[in-house]
Amino acid sequence: MFFEKLKNYNVLLASGSKRRHELLNQLGVEFKIVNQEIEESFSNELKYSEITDYLAKKKSSLLIKSLKKNDLLITSDTIVWHKNRALGKPKNRDEAFEMIKSLENSSHEVITSICISTIKSQVIVNEKTLVFFDNIDKNDLLYYTKTSDVLDRAGSYGIQDYIGHIGIKKIQGSYSNVLGFPTNLFVNTINSMNL
Repeated sequence: MFFEKLKNYNVLLASGSKRRHELLNQLGVEFKIVNQEIEESFSNELKYSEITDYLAKKKSSLLIKSLKKNDLLITSDTIVWHKNRALGKPKNRDEAFEMIKSLENSSHEVITSICISTIKSQVIVNEKTLVFFDNIDKNDLLYYTKTSDVLDRAGSYGIQDYIGHIGIKKIQGSYSNVLGFPTNLFVNTINSMNL
C-alpha cells in the first residue's frame, strides 16, 4: 500500500540530514533533495512538540508555493527536550561536550515532527522517544566530541555513534525517531492521506 501511494508522486525532501536520506532510502522511497535556507528560530512561548511542529511547517513555507500537481514535499525537525527546554544543534564542540554532559544519568525526550505537503493538503505529525543516558567517562566524551560529527545533531549526539553504544542505557519508543525521522509514523501518515 505504501509503495502504491507514492509511485505517482515526485517526492521532494527539504533536508540536509544524512540520517533522513538513509532512512528514506531504506524505505525504498525515490526522492530528490531540495535546498531551502530558513532561519530555525521560534518563539519562547512554544514548548515541547509545538517547537518541532512549528519548525517543520516553517521549513515548508517557501517551497510550498512552487509545488506542482504531482509533488510531495517532506520537511522535518528534531529537538532534544531536557529539563523543560529544547536542545538544538551545538554552536561548537565545547558546547556539544557540555550538552551531552547535561544529559548524563537522566532521561530526555527526542521529538521529531514531519510535515508532508502537496498542492491539496498539508499534514503535520510528531513522534516522541524517551532516551536514558548512563554515566559517561569524561575521556570518552572528549574523544566523541572531538572526533564525531556532533555539530549537525540536535542534542549533540547520534544514537548510532560511539556515544550511543557506550552511553545510552535504553530507549522507550521509536529508534528511527532518535535518528531524526520516525519511519513507522511516516509510513502510517502517508497511508492515511488521501493521495
